[in-house]
Amino acid sequence: MLNDPLFIIVAIAVLVVAGILLYGIGGFAAGADGKKSNKVMQLRIIAQFLAVLLILAFVYFRSGG
Repeated sequence: MLNDPLFIIVAIAVLVVAGILLYGIGGFAAGADGKKSNKVMQLRIIAQFLAVLLILAFVYFRSGG
């Protein structure tokens, strides 16, 4: 699987979502500006949507679709 470029892209997308989530949660815990935290969480939703689309594409193409 590590030789599959689509798998690598999916893995990177998932790591990006996890990084954004941890950054956002850290901001909430530190008491950061509410507007900034909200924007970070909105960015997470967009990144998560793209990651889910990539995962679905990976499953579709690797299942013979």
